Amino acid sequence: MLLMKKDPLQKSLEVFGLHPIMEAVRAGKEFDKIFMQKGLHGELAMELRALLKEHNMVFKAVPIEKLNRLTRKNHQGVFAFISPVNFYNLGDVLMDTFEKGKSPLFLMLDRITDVRNFGAIARTAECCGVDAIILPKVGGAQLNSDAIKTSAGALMNIPICREQNLHHSLKYLKKSGLKVIACTEQSNTNLYEIPFTDPAVIVMGSEEDGVSEEIIELADVKTRIPMFGKTESLNVSVASAVILYEAIRQRQLES
Repeated sequence: MLLMKKDPLQKSLEVFGLHPIMEAVRAGKEFDKIFMQKGLHGELAMELRALLKEHNMVFKAVPIEKLNRLTRKNHQGVFAFISPVNFYNLGDVLMDTFEKGKSPLFLMLDRITDVRNFGAIARTAECCGVDAIILPKVGGAQLNSDAIKTSAGALMNIPICREQNLHHSLKYLKKSGLKVIACTEQSNTNLYEIPFTDPAVIVMGSEEDGVSEEIIELADVKTRIPMFGKTESLNVSVASAVILYEAIRQRQLES
């Protein structure tokens, strides 16, 4: 029997213990995060690692103190959050978008870890009709009840694709005909000089680190939002809204 704790607000689930987590994996559950105690040994721990590898799931090795903070119960060295959001295959979403006769507009979030920023971005993206949000499997914001509440439920209505390697995903999208547009302070090109009517994936980075260099190298276009005041930058959720609505404005003019 699964040992789960339910969040009554958004029906997100926590599961802990070796057997319960293995049962959840075999049942096809989507995991947001999986934590495993550093140096955990034993036959069941080895079996769990093999099962996670078989299902292409990643876990984070953490000290036992973190697990003890997550629960006071017998966690057996493993604790996981089962996502309340279903994840989509990027290739399937892309094919479906083309089959509908649409010009794909995807949003990739690189190193954005703040849950509330992520939720606010998802809300704007869904309102703009973005076809999918692409996240990294590791190093992204947690899809928990706070994210869903901040998104005003939008996370339940927009495809979310979690990718093992954003660099590889961008290469795939480029080969499929999408233009990669990176929003970065490294650019001198004004946002309003960029055409957004072609199939595109817009890449936003964190406020602290921006878009990673390896992704910027893949960008077909680099652009920045013009700033006229003394403040150096916008909150990333606001910046995302600015660039997405410019894309939608152009696409509506063309249609």
